Amino acid sequence: MIQLQNIRFGYTKNRNIFDDVSLTMEAGHIYGLLGKNGAGKTTLLKIMSGLRFPTSGTATILNQNAVLRKAEILQDIYFLQEEMYVPHMKIESFVKAYSPFYPRFNHEQFNEYLREFELDKEFGYLDKLSHGQKKKTLIAFALATNTQILIMDEPTNGLDIPSKSTFRRLMASAADETRLVIISTHQVRDLHSLIDMVAILDNGRMVLNASTYEITEKLLFDVDNTKTTEGTVLYTEESPRGAYQVKENVHHIDSNLDLELLFNAAMNNKNAIINLFK
Repeated sequence: MIQLQNIRFGYTKNRNIFDDVSLTMEAGHIYGLLGKNGAGKTTLLKIMSGLRFPTSGTATILNQNAVLRKAEILQDIYFLQEEMYVPHMKIESFVKAYSPFYPRFNHEQFNEYLREFELDKEFGYLDKLSHGQKKKTLIAFALATNTQILIMDEPTNGLDIPSKSTFRRLMASAADETRLVIISTHQVRDLHSLIDMVAILDNGRMVLNASTYEITEKLLFDVDNTKTTEGTVLYTEESPRGAYQVKENVHHIDSNLDLELLFNAAMNNKNAIINLFK
């Protein structure tokens, strides 16, 4: 559904954010795009959706060049940006004005999503709502568009703990084999139970793009060497419970994926992770 080939991009001539980024994302998955603040996650999402033009390389979305931003493509992609703009409109007026751009928009679903988030369509004007209420309203709208591609940039920022739980539940129910969902975040714990594909971006390159199954096949997440003493240790983190480790899974032992440990391992031992998942 989305394919990036040899993408180069920079906001100035003398400094590129991306030098040679290639990435393929397919339907039927929820991707977690992880990276530090300033790693270029938002810029990469904008290139995918045709809001930024690469200096070189090609961004293809639904078999079309993303920079063309054709109407038949735009009606099948929704990009919920972190920097929210909401007009001075009530919720019902907002839906009436913007839902026609998305042929599969489902009003019943939208109303149900609002109820799940404990919101009411009779709330006041959108721009007068709290940050969290705005975010929940736009998440409900994004899900109700039923676009083939749904891109969300830091969607859990501004949500309280119960709302984050509701978000994960709604995202899981909205995903299916025809839909590609990309969620960009630096708050990795918010995605732990949701995603099935992990893409990690750092210093203008992709450090990792793999399924959670492939990750646990190749990496062992362990505490105090309780499972095996064999395998190269890629990352260690001390805690009150002991030393958490990420190591090569030479004996293919089952372990639970820890996104935070994985991310820290990728940041601290990039070349080893890249080589392991070639």
